[in-house]
Amino acid sequence: MTTFVENSHDMKKPLFLFLAFMPIIAWAQFDKYFTEASLRVDYCLTGNQKTTIFSLKELIREPFWSGSKTNLIDNLEYGSYIVKVYENGTDNLIFSKGYQNLYGEWQTTDEAKQVTKTFDESVIVPFPKVKIDIALCYKTWEGQLTEGMRFTVSPDDYFIRNYNNLNLPVYEAWIGNKDITKAVDIVILPEGYTQAEMGKFIKDCDFFVKSMFSYAPYDRYRESFNIRGVMAPSLESGCTMPGYHIYKNTVMQFSFWTFDSERYCMSTDNRDIRDLAGQVPYDQIYILMNTEKYGGGGIYNFYCSSASSNGFSSDVIIHEFGHGFAGLADEYYDDDTYGDMYNNDLEPWEPNITTLVNFDAKWKDMMDKKTPIPTPRETKYEHTIGAFEGGGYEPEGVYSPHMDCLMKTFKGHDFCPVCQRAIERMILYYSK
Repeated sequence: MTTFVENSHDMKKPLFLFLAFMPIIAWAQFDKYFTEASLRVDYCLTGNQKTTIFSLKELIREPFWSGSKTNLIDNLEYGSYIVKVYENGTDNLIFSKGYQNLYGEWQTTDEAKQVTKTFDESVIVPFPKVKIDIALCYKTWEGQLTEGMRFTVSPDDYFIRNYNNLNLPVYEAWIGNKDITKAVDIVILPEGYTQAEMGKFIKDCDFFVKSMFSYAPYDRYRESFNIRGVMAPSLESGCTMPGYHIYKNTVMQFSFWTFDSERYCMSTDNRDIRDLAGQVPYDQIYILMNTEKYGGGGIYNFYCSSASSNGFSSDVIIHEFGHGFAGLADEYYDDDTYGDMYNNDLEPWEPNITTLVNFDAKWKDMMDKKTPIPTPRETKYEHTIGAFEGGGYEPEGVYSPHMDCLMKTFKGHDFCPVCQRAIERMILYYSK
């Protein structure tokens, strides 16, 4: 069938016209069901390594929808969680988006074998014009997509809270496209910057912009990004470091030693993070931490964080954003922070690792047919796209595409071609 369409002169024109009208159809779909605002769903995940319970916490109307108006249904299938929006009372899917969260990572730790915890989380969907049904779903260890919670939302529900306009100054560090629905909108939030240090935060935002656009493929897509900083001061300067018995009163309560990993710096203060982010249009949240200590973190379609004053800050910024924005996995395999992160009987969703279960769906098309699979970690393959055993914290059974990459070490200061393609696809997903 594909060959027939490509080789038939008569078929080319109708196909071209269909593709040309697809964005118009998608825009009409958006305007039928949604407004220019966002609906933030705050909910809780409670459980341990074996159980997960969803519970609804609050609905908030935020003033901006900065996501795509054409890519309403997530066809990337990234993430172990997905939010689905249906026309009320039907199976007509009108919006979906995959994501990860801090709870999902915690479930893989040893602590989750022993105790039950609750994490606050959020998802963002376009604000509806009509009554809708929202389903929050997750993938089990066996890869089965399971519905954790479903509820109905009416746009005129008076229990939907309007966001708190905090009237904080906003620094426009980079505006590449004024149409927020055709750009990747990044909000940068300051952690551990006092009011007197807001000037430093502005300089750090500029450093973030300079860093991002110095790496491929971001350097080719400057006009597809908007980057804004929300100037929210903390009462104390610096960051919490429990391992050093240092505790700071900061605006979002980030802490090193997350999950007992010294360099992992995240926060469970979800509401404050989201309230600050919602002051501006955003697709991605990035937290700059006012510290020289090496560290940070990044979770797909959740948020990223990194130290602003470390010698490796530029590489850390871009590495963590690779997680949060493009869903890239870590390619190193010598970290025992997590237990079993991947079921080796399934193909992981991340675009830069594979278990070879369904390698055709990954980067096999980018490999030379003469390159062996698996690919030995030998000098002659140093600059070759292959399938090298080791990745995603696992020394065996998980494979990565290059012997080195920014998702593995900071030696080369570059993304491998496979990661670059994944990033480029995500940029186009938001901006086209």
